[in-house]
Amino acid sequence: MKIWLSRSRAALRLGSALAALAVCAGTAVPALAAPPPSTPTTPFTTPNTDNCPQKTSPPAPIDLSEVPQPGEPTPTALPIPAPPVGGDRLGECGVVLPKGAPAAPQDISATAWQVTDLDTGDVLAAKDPHGRYRPASTIKVLLATVALRTLDLNKVVVGTQDDANADGTRVGIGPGGHYTNRQLMQGLIMCSGNDAAHAIATQLGGEAATVAKMNELAKSLGALDTRTASPSGLDGPGMSTSAYDLSVLFREAMTIPLFAELIHTEQVDFPGYPANPAIEGDKDHPGFAIGNDNHLLYEYEGALGGKTGFTDDARQTFVAAAERGGRRLVVTLLKADVRPLRPADQAARLLDYGFALPRGTSVGELPSPDRKQRTSGATLASPPPGDQDSRPVTDEDHGDTRLLWIAGGTILALALLLGARRLNRRR
Repeated sequence: MKIWLSRSRAALRLGSALAALAVCAGTAVPALAAPPPSTPTTPFTTPNTDNCPQKTSPPAPIDLSEVPQPGEPTPTALPIPAPPVGGDRLGECGVVLPKGAPAAPQDISATAWQVTDLDTGDVLAAKDPHGRYRPASTIKVLLATVALRTLDLNKVVVGTQDDANADGTRVGIGPGGHYTNRQLMQGLIMCSGNDAAHAIATQLGGEAATVAKMNELAKSLGALDTRTASPSGLDGPGMSTSAYDLSVLFREAMTIPLFAELIHTEQVDFPGYPANPAIEGDKDHPGFAIGNDNHLLYEYEGALGGKTGFTDDARQTFVAAAERGGRRLVVTLLKADVRPLRPADQAARLLDYGFALPRGTSVGELPSPDRKQRTSGATLASPPPGDQDSRPVTDEDHGDTRLLWIAGGTILALALLLGARRLNRRR
């Protein structure tokens, strides 16, 4: 039974490979596109979320990807914070617009979306912002944040067969190939390589340890709709996020200069790997160029970059940012389709809408940079890894502490001597 489930998952997850560009892994992969005009289709309607259908959990899965392994429990739904994180209006489930704002763009198939000011944290507009959906590969934003703050980017690692066998989209890691962590990050962020995610997670202690680190960081940031089940974004038991949370995670990642650089990079060279002696006739595999799979980067004025995602259960997911007139906005899409517009085109329309709204427009806000966003009446006081307050204690810190004790003791001794002399004089 366990073997059958594993094979079924692998077969059903192959659909996620369709979300990659042809340059990934040097293999021509057909991109998802709208049905040809000759194909009969039902009329498009934007999914209605007014009755909060995903308030507690994502839609029911269509495959076996979320069946727990034998002996493992089925995860319960995450608690729903009260009041809603980010403000009362973000507890609404339909389209949430500022008072007096024009109607939201049409032809948006994303079931949930949000447009946010990347710098101020103001939420400009949203649809079902805290509804829970699957993130697919957009969760790699969270993995990248953990990895960039933990790993030595110059360290060289050797690719393994387990890396190469990763389900879904792969950048093209081969067993015996030599890759710096920086190159693995390029494959992860630019090409959404699940093989790169596996190689990175291995260095972080394995899949379970990496998932725990990702969930801990999400919680510390106030992303309380988010639960990671796999480092790569492949669907798994309990996996969820929200349009609001994805904005929070992306904003945090953008504080890391290398992340901002990589999502804005259009093309880089990726290493090859040697021939496998166990395969008769196999030859060395030369390096190749990989390109960024985010169409918005090439097509939208002021695009800063972003991250794509797709699985059979999550459908199309997307997060991207752009800058115009000194404003930086981020848009998130969850459970979108490729009709009537590609996700990148839907994101472009929502970004245009956001840039047209006056500065200071807001229906809510992201957690403040010091992480002290109130949720459920509590304060999130634990900073994430990499914050200055969470750096390791060094010998220099201990030295500073000793100096303070010495100085304080000297002052106290002098005070006691002066007090004794004055007392003797009075006597």
